[in-house]
Amino acid sequence: MNDEISRRLREAAEAHEPNRARILARVERGVADPTVRHRVPSIARSWPRAAIVGLVAAGTLATGGLAVAAMGGAPSPPAVAPAPAVTTPAVTTPAASPVVTSTSTPSARSTSRTPRPAPTSSRPTPPPDSRSQNGPLWSQGSLDPKSTIYWAQSNLILKTTEPLTSLTVELRIAQTGNVRNTGRWRTLPSEDFTVTVEESAGALLYRWTLNPGRTVPTGQHQFAAQYNHATGVRKTKRDTYNVHAQSPAGRSTVWGGFTR
Repeated sequence: MNDEISRRLREAAEAHEPNRARILARVERGVADPTVRHRVPSIARSWPRAAIVGLVAAGTLATGGLAVAAMGGAPSPPAVAPAPAVTTPAVTTPAASPVVTSTSTPSARSTSRTPRPAPTSSRPTPPPDSRSQNGPLWSQGSLDPKSTIYWAQSNLILKTTEPLTSLTVELRIAQTGNVRNTGRWRTLPSEDFTVTVEESAGALLYRWTLNPGRTVPTGQHQFAAQYNHATGVRKTKRDTYNVHAQSPAGRSTVWGGFTR
């Protein structure tokens, strides 16, 4: 079957004779006729006539070549020009910004500490010319915090580690101006003491004397003198106290002043 088709195609190709003169005449006629000029593309009008004739001849030769090629079998496919290589531009990824890690360390706290002042005792420092402790006795004189610019109270704290069979307590309040007695008191029973208040040597003298046959027990006891004074902050520098006592250990005496 294939041989028969090839034979017939070969015979048809040999019998085909393209009429070159007729083709050229048709082209000449088409170029000369103004009625068909609008059918010719603008590029054809701009070419010379000889160029057009050459194109027709080339087309004729090409037709013959195809016919001849058919005699030898199926024509070879036209060579395909290799597609130009497409170069993909390299995408440059911006470098990530380096993470900056702070290496600085917080300033070390100073290990030096301000030395704290030594804790002060709640007990006032006795005057330099005082003796606050002797034998079983211990004493402390102070101005009561409730004192005002018109009135004051002087306190004496007396402690004993042994029973006292004899005791005399004197609080001397210097006359600094209008000092007047307004009262006195003690923590021991009132019937155990004889109390007197008098002016003596420029001072108001408060005295407590233990009655015969009475005893002061061991422990802490308080004696207080109350008085008015001239308006203002009164100075206590010249105020003093004296204590004389008798105990199984012997005779003891303490004295001092009143601190604020």
